[in-house]
Amino acid sequence: MSNISNSSCNNTLSDGKPTTSIFMFLAGVGGNLLALFILGVHQKRHHSRSSVFCILVTGLALTDLLGTCLLSPPVFVCYAHNMTLKTLGGSRLCNLFGFAVSFFGLAPTLILCAIALERCLAISHPYFYSVHIRRSFAKFTLVFIYLFSLAFCLLPYSGYGKFRQYNPGTWCFIDMDATGDDHASLVLAFSLSYSSLMALLIFIVFVCNGSVIVSLCQMHRSQMVRRGSVVSMGRKKKLSLAWFGQGEEEMDYLVWLALMTVIFVVCSLPLIVSSYFP
Repeated sequence: MSNISNSSCNNTLSDGKPTTSIFMFLAGVGGNLLALFILGVHQKRHHSRSSVFCILVTGLALTDLLGTCLLSPPVFVCYAHNMTLKTLGGSRLCNLFGFAVSFFGLAPTLILCAIALERCLAISHPYFYSVHIRRSFAKFTLVFIYLFSLAFCLLPYSGYGKFRQYNPGTWCFIDMDATGDDHASLVLAFSLSYSSLMALLIFIVFVCNGSVIVSLCQMHRSQMVRRGSVVSMGRKKKLSLAWFGQGEEEMDYLVWLALMTVIFVVCSLPLIVSSYFP
């Protein structure tokens, strides 16, 4: 069935929706530019050097912005000329596009995982964080993530895995089922490796965010206990608001991480599931 669907889009688009692609492009560029603007305003307002968190978030926004700007133009060209990627640039363009999609899927997820770990250490283990985590560590982490993602996503070029074109013919990605391939075991092994790594990263993000939520709740409860159990309702409300005011930045981080986690899970699960059930 997959061979039939792919052969039907070798020359022309099957069911293309250029409006959706344009909307996703504008939303991706606008959202990342807005995130970078907010980070800049925050740093300027507090007159401070970029924290570890801000460095990682900036890296995430820039990586996602770069991916959006690099991946969208070939798609627009395909729609404009009613052509597929293979018709436009052959297998070389398809492989390059598949590499870019896998790279800009893995690298941001790794950065998101690093951000979740950083927040977990900062809130749950503040002493360890203040002693060992520095701005240089954040920069080293970003460099390591980019190099690791680059090396991992280049494996199909060495024969471990393969990229292929998917409907409607405007994008290529990792071959998930290896139908009729001479090296099916290697192709399936790479797709399972990629999807398992993504699933592991998402799991780590969930665990870290859950730990942060528990720590924030414990902080709130312990502060209320220290203030005394016999307090008027109005006084309790003021204490609660004061705590949230002091921890407003941490709460903002938590909400941001939760939203990013949901977005990454929604976008990643279909690919992860398809690799296990092609």
